[in-house]
Amino acid sequence: MAKKKENTTDKDKKTTAKKASPKPERSGQVKGPIDVGDRKKTEDTAKVKKPAKDAGPSAEDVPKKKSTAKETASLPKPKKSLPKKTSKSGTTAKAKTSGKKTAGTADKKTKISKKPAKFHEPLTDEELPDVAAPASKQTSTPDEEKKRTRKTAKTKEAIKASEDPTRRKKATKKAPEPEDKEAPRKMSRHKADPAISAEEKMKQPNTSPSEDLKHTTESLAKELAEKLSPDEKTRSDIEKMARELIPDADDVKGAAEKLTAALASTPEKARELMKKIIPDEEDLSEMAEKARTVAKKATPTKKEKQESSKDKPVEATLITDYDVHLFKEGKHYHLYKKFGSHLMEYMGTQGVYFAVWAPNAEKIAVMGDFNNWSKDAHMMKARWDHSGIWEVFIPEAKKGSLYKYFIRSNNGYEAEKGDPFAFSWETPPNTASMVWDLENTWKDKSWMEARSKKEEPAPYSVYEIHMGSWKRVPEDGFRSLSYRELAEDLPGYLKEMGFTHVEFMPVMEHPFFGSWGYQITGYFAPSSRYGTPQDFMYLIDSLHQAGIGVILDWVPSHFPSDLHGLHYFDGTYLYEHADPKKGFHPDWQSYIFNYGRNEVRAFLISNALFWLDMFHADGLRVDAVASMLYLDYSRNEGEWEPNEFGGRENLEAISFLKEFNEAVYKEFPDAITIAEESTAWPMVSKPTYIGGLGFGQKWMMGWMHDTLEYFSKDPVYRRHHQNTITFSSNYAFSENFMLPLSHDEVVYGKGSILNKMPGDTWNRFANLRTLYAYMFAHPGTKLLFMGAEFGQPSEWNHDGSLEWHLTNEDLHHKVQETLKELNNIYRSEPALYEKAFSSEGFEWVDINDEENSIISFLRKGKDPKDNVMVVCNFTPVPRENYRLGVAEAGNWREIFNSDDERFGGSNVKNQEVIEAQSLPAHRKEYSLALTIPPMAVIYLKRD
Repeated sequence: MAKKKENTTDKDKKTTAKKASPKPERSGQVKGPIDVGDRKKTEDTAKVKKPAKDAGPSAEDVPKKKSTAKETASLPKPKKSLPKKTSKSGTTAKAKTSGKKTAGTADKKTKISKKPAKFHEPLTDEELPDVAAPASKQTSTPDEEKKRTRKTAKTKEAIKASEDPTRRKKATKKAPEPEDKEAPRKMSRHKADPAISAEEKMKQPNTSPSEDLKHTTESLAKELAEKLSPDEKTRSDIEKMARELIPDADDVKGAAEKLTAALASTPEKARELMKKIIPDEEDLSEMAEKARTVAKKATPTKKEKQESSKDKPVEATLITDYDVHLFKEGKHYHLYKKFGSHLMEYMGTQGVYFAVWAPNAEKIAVMGDFNNWSKDAHMMKARWDHSGIWEVFIPEAKKGSLYKYFIRSNNGYEAEKGDPFAFSWETPPNTASMVWDLENTWKDKSWMEARSKKEEPAPYSVYEIHMGSWKRVPEDGFRSLSYRELAEDLPGYLKEMGFTHVEFMPVMEHPFFGSWGYQITGYFAPSSRYGTPQDFMYLIDSLHQAGIGVILDWVPSHFPSDLHGLHYFDGTYLYEHADPKKGFHPDWQSYIFNYGRNEVRAFLISNALFWLDMFHADGLRVDAVASMLYLDYSRNEGEWEPNEFGGRENLEAISFLKEFNEAVYKEFPDAITIAEESTAWPMVSKPTYIGGLGFGQKWMMGWMHDTLEYFSKDPVYRRHHQNTITFSSNYAFSENFMLPLSHDEVVYGKGSILNKMPGDTWNRFANLRTLYAYMFAHPGTKLLFMGAEFGQPSEWNHDGSLEWHLTNEDLHHKVQETLKELNNIYRSEPALYEKAFSSEGFEWVDINDEENSIISFLRKGKDPKDNVMVVCNFTPVPRENYRLGVAEAGNWREIFNSDDERFGGSNVKNQEVIEAQSLPAHRKEYSLALTIPPMAVIYLKRD
């Protein structure tokens, strides 16, 4: 890829970064905070020991020391396992039923619970958490101390009975109900929070029973996903339900009812799994009653509510603990559903939820047109789990609101940043993000269904287009076409020309138009230059309905230095490497993603899947893969450091590319990934399980350079360079190759494809037709940049338009007709695509006729009757009675001739039927006597 260097300055006043302290110098040694993904946890996770089935707690669980009145008043009780409340029949309270028998359940009188241990059991009086109350109310009286002493003794007796089968029944009968309901309650046995232990959490001054119950249900949700691991569909149902289970912090008493209602509405398979771990109906009722009691006693005053809310997590959130876990592991591939700005309703109020990752920030505020760009009006809150994620719900924001994040780093650095996950942005040069949704009604169902059933290999003829310069509107300031205007013209044109796919150069939001889209700041937004996200969806939908697939250029190799973008996002090198030898690209003056950081990998893979998911893209062409694979790419000695094994391979980038391809083909097996890789890196388009990078196809850059070099030579001298045009056959089947004549070959003074051809006007157009005919006959899929299909003579200019008026001129129109016919033949002749990636689909007839600069070969299909013979004459001299060997007797006919007068040629043709003669040639028993037209390619097929 050859790109223009982006050298832009944010002009919008909202993008100016303010530095309270100097920006740290970049050096070979990483500075600043440790990677969040590698940060060692400083708080141990509390572990919950589950008692053995039907067994009482161990002796270690019994309190051995009475709490003093002072301790009771100042600190909550530590969490302890207590014996279960027993019934008169000797069974545990958990084993009680409401008098009804269910399938597989023993009779009530003889029932001993054999249900699997639950991750969460209903709370008993003894297990409910201590309620914060004034010290005077918690001071133990002598009577209370006596009651607790008696209770402890009876608890010990119950433990001994549970260990002795002969005494269990008797002891159980004597176990009394709690005598003093006002005694301090023990902590619940819920699973500890993964980041803060249950005991430490209870010590926090603002912790309430409602929060305790909330984290109980969060733990339940996590256990669902991690322990049960059902199939993907059921997992989705359970996770959705689990989120609904978590009650609001101020709605403790509704928790049990929510659990019951959610269970009743859950799909059958998920319901069966849930029944194993959530309380049954009777226990839910008991739990609800106890929750009401706790809520009544723990109701804070208005002042207490205001004080406690300062440190509480944001209540309106789309991010679960499991989301955070996957994000930190680099395995969350749908971050676009969680981060960024999302329209939502919270507690009956419409607004916008914002979430951003900035682990080294000290303060983040959402500033926008809804608060007069205030840096203090809407402060975000960091999640309690130390994930570096900040959240806020803003009722004043709405669809179309402009916003940025004001970020103050813990090192004093300040900046106004756009949202990395924004679905829409202001039209450049403005740089604010925009609240938007992605709601859309698609009409491409038949295309998507057909795509899923398509068998490979299939013909791929791709038309590469730069959206801003395909056509312009002279009557309106020579502006580019909008997405919807393109939808009116482009699908019909591509269908008429016979192309199977269109490849858009990057449409993601980019501040500098001259970068052609390769310097991206808005990875999750189509450029607002041409319309809204829904307008772009409409364009893709229209292409699909016309039978045209859509491939998007995707740029995970680097990003620009614009102040409102990803660079130095939270005052540290968050998305890029801190070491400039790994994090800065000298050619493009841009920054390189840190592929070794889990959160960055998740960001990029989520972005790739986003375009396939939300925009129905059919494939991604990955830009500048070679720059990712090599640590010394475009670097001199001393400007790079070898990897841990002493090599120049970028091991982190290699690992990332493999994971990216695996993720794409797992979720979208009918999509395609294409690599622009310009080196001889092996197995780029081979599966990862055999050591490949996992791409579907790879650009055949060597073929492009050799072919254009050969065609640029005067035909008189081509006899000395026969190896140049035939060398590609030596490696044509080492990868799944695509033959590109891309934008890279018509910029920076290289001239157009037509102007690379030597000779006078007739010869230049004849060479161009010959080049295209040879390209479509060569093994591999095809890609052609816009304008080349009608022989545009001038170099591509992104600030202009294609010279469409030339299509009215005879020679240009006939080149266009040549391409149209080649596409039709390519799609209709199986031999030209069925074995495009296999050496079984190709056979040389004659490679050695350097003197006449003629080559000939067979393209083979699955059925031998589909075989096509291709003969290329690279000089303007016709050849009569030119003999080529064939395997069998029979008649052949000419199915394509680039010298046909319809295409602007001299109309030198073979007779309608060519009979194979019993004259050996080229190690074959039969041969054909052909007329080879000047500077032309012919395709022959057996009748």
